Amino acid sequence: MATRLREKYEGEVLPAMREHFGYENVMQVPKLVKVVINIGMGEALTDANALDKAADEVAAITGQKPVINRAKRSIANFRLRAGNPIGVSATLRGARMYEFLDRLIVAALPRIRDFQGLNPNAFDGRGNYSLGLREQLIFPEIDYDRVDKVRGLQVTIVTTAKTDEEGRRLLELVGLPFQKN
Repeated sequence: MATRLREKYEGEVLPAMREHFGYENVMQVPKLVKVVINIGMGEALTDANALDKAADEVAAITGQKPVINRAKRSIANFRLRAGNPIGVSATLRGARMYEFLDRLIVAALPRIRDFQGLNPNAFDGRGNYSLGLREQLIFPEIDYDRVDKVRGLQVTIVTTAKTDEEGRRLLELVGLPFQKN
């Protein structure tokens, strides 16, 4: 099952990256590895249903069952004990990753109010990109009437790029709308 984005990557992005950075071998060209969707929830300590609802929303957005994240250590100031559930996340690879990125670029990002483009400086130094979304309602899979609370989520795009410049160029060619400087 080839998606539009995967076909674009193989047909347009690979040759453009090879030409721009002068890679001699196709295997040197950076690739998309995975996309991680995460919702961190401090309120899960007091409201157990909130975690289930967030998991249902992540499942609707990604098309797969998310994992419940648990605290690794206790923090007294936050009334947090090791092992308490504090969030949900889903890792997408392969066809689901390309399909999710396509929906993010084409359907979800244009629905953000006053959208000026993504921050081009949100790279981690190794070519991976993270973006925070303030509400899950921008995804068409979420039914507005069934949402009990607006939750933000974090989307991390992991690549094999070695530098931020390579990662930025790869994501620009894939179609992420970055702000113009």
